[in-house]
Amino acid sequence: MNATHEVLAIGTRPRPASAASAVLTLAWRALLKIKHVPFQLFDVTVTPIMFTLLFTFIFGGALAGSPRQYVQYLLPGVLVQTVLFITVYTGVGLNADIHKGLHDRFRSMPMWQAAPLLGALAGDVFRYTVASLVILTVGFILGFRPQGGPVGVVLAVALLLVFSFALSWLWIIVGMLVRTSESVMTTSFVFLMPLTFASDIFVDLRTMPGWLQTVVGHNPVTHLANASRGLMHGRPDGGDVLWTLVASAVLVLVAGPIAVRLYRKER
Repeated sequence: MNATHEVLAIGTRPRPASAASAVLTLAWRALLKIKHVPFQLFDVTVTPIMFTLLFTFIFGGALAGSPRQYVQYLLPGVLVQTVLFITVYTGVGLNADIHKGLHDRFRSMPMWQAAPLLGALAGDVFRYTVASLVILTVGFILGFRPQGGPVGVVLAVALLLVFSFALSWLWIIVGMLVRTSESVMTTSFVFLMPLTFASDIFVDLRTMPGWLQTVVGHNPVTHLANASRGLMHGRPDGGDVLWTLVASAVLVLVAGPIAVRLYRKER
């Protein structure tokens, strides 16, 4: 009790946490949620392994002659697909926080109001990184040999993390507009399924009918997969890399302010 009285007797109020400190604290909170609910890591460990193994061994022989040959083409693409699917959990987590009342509690605290959003995003980048490492490890076991070496792999993963961070802002908006976490999942997959499967993740664009090549060629996931594949194999395509970076910037500049505004108005 004496210690409590001493704290309460202090004449000067403690300084509010800085914006960076608030973001880092809430990012740590996101990681602690994974620690206390290990099932959250299921989609960043088991699912990537399952996707990589299934697609490699089911399609490998038919499309490339052998799974080992096919995995050279597939792995950068399936890495993109898996991480993009995981981005939906940003919106799911935010929606759950709002309905549990945590949103109102954060609003009442003397901290930067955007910190809960950026903190959640920073924690989710950890998820994306873990999923990437899992897929790359499985790929190396299956015989994946990136000709671009470690530098190419790191650059490809970094580019994927940048785009995933930008895409997550869209799911934040969805998370504040729909009623339940299940609705966030449903809405996001309605967009992600055609984006990822109507791309060149699994097969070369040139093997498709002409009209489909036009559609797939304008798919942002196609540009991201091509950029990642080129970086990993030492044949970087500057156009695809630039397109991905510009698209990421546009997503953040457009969706970011909308998400923050909705978050501040949320009741």
